[in-house]
Amino acid sequence: MHKATANITTELGTSADESRSPAALYIVPTPIGNLKDITLRALDVLRKVDLILAEDTRTTAVLLKQYSIQRPVTAYHQHNEHKLVPQLLQQLAAGTRMALVTDAGTPGISDPAFLLIRACIREGLAVETLPGATAFVPALVNSGLPSNRFCFEGFLPLKKGRQTLLKQLATEERTMIFYESPQRLCKTLEEFCTVFGEDRPCSVSRELTKLFEEQFRGTLRDCHTHFTNKKVKGEIVLVVGGLP
Repeated sequence: MHKATANITTELGTSADESRSPAALYIVPTPIGNLKDITLRALDVLRKVDLILAEDTRTTAVLLKQYSIQRPVTAYHQHNEHKLVPQLLQQLAAGTRMALVTDAGTPGISDPAFLLIRACIREGLAVETLPGATAFVPALVNSGLPSNRFCFEGFLPLKKGRQTLLKQLATEERTMIFYESPQRLCKTLEEFCTVFGEDRPCSVSRELTKLFEEQFRGTLRDCHTHFTNKKVKGEIVLVVGGLP
């Protein structure tokens, strides 16, 4: 592990062995709120790649400005990724070093990345994924619920397949992790009460690492009551206990 990290750092930096081929695509996690949570290695990669692919160029511009990084940035998101992948593969094959970032957290975790990574692997192009910030890990650890075995569900389907999936999860014994929008939080908690039972333990993490971070723990009914008729803002992580 440590040896691999050292090699990557050398390849991106000034190396005595210039014959080494640097990785073509770097998957770079970015802070989920507090800009200080970015790693030194991530900053090093962002400073030295030829191009940064960003989910939202405006959001990424704030991060880059904070650390005085000036690199070309282009938009790469769920609405244009199918169109861009062939073009990006050509550039990567030609030796262009790229970093892929999303607005917050690790690319590929409920954010664009999978299509490009899969295409790179199929074409034999190198991919390096850096460790770093992601919202569900601190939410899980801070929930107080068992973290030795868990399942990550991300965002539930809005309509088709939603009820079927929830019914399947009703008998899940592992701790479950979900992402949700503030607008749908109360409705989802109400659904959880119906499907999982009102007394199932739950933790709601909101605005993690940000100024107005909130962590509420209790039963599903407690959580629903707490957030009902309350103006909820920010990103939400729901951690729900498994079937006892």
